Amino acid sequence: MALQSWIDTLKSSKKTSLIHDGKRKIHFLFIDGKEMTEEYDLNTDELIVRKWRQKSTLGAQGQWQVEVGEPLAGPVTSSESDIRENCFNPMFLRKDTKTSFQWRVRNLPYPKDVFSVFVEPSDRCIIIKTLNKKYYKKFTITDLDRIQLPLDNTALSYTHTNNTLIVSYKKPKEILTLEQELLKELKKLKVTGEWGF
Repeated sequence: MALQSWIDTLKSSKKTSLIHDGKRKIHFLFIDGKEMTEEYDLNTDELIVRKWRQKSTLGAQGQWQVEVGEPLAGPVTSSESDIRENCFNPMFLRKDTKTSFQWRVRNLPYPKDVFSVFVEPSDRCIIIKTLNKKYYKKFTITDLDRIQLPLDNTALSYTHTNNTLIVSYKKPKEILTLEQELLKELKKLKVTGEWGF
């Protein structure tokens, strides 16, 4: 039921397509005023970036929230250049592959056996923690939440290399089918030279 509802929401949205720098960029404007943009690699059809934005309660445009891809780097002003976040702090981001959802936590210099990564079914989330209590992260899989699919601990795996923890969750067949159908529809869209909104 939730899967069909999400498909209907995507179909009813206003979509604009643009090809630029080897990427297919799609802008979705939903009936409730929310916006979503996605960027796909033209050669591999892999999702590179997905961002969401919605209006505030007073009607002002909100900030883009990155769901998939590198976080947005804002301009550094003179007041911000004095105090800023340490570049050696752990950096959490999502970077999906064709067959799995994938999260990367950079700047974690601990060995693999220090990490504990598991599914917490009651909270519908994945938890990463270290035995030395230096890092803890709790996050959801928004794609599964949108269509209300259960989490499966057997689909979860992780590895650690080059000070980066890579957590992978194998995509369920429902997600793979949805992504294939969506990509077919997006390729049919008329490509414009500009965003057109």
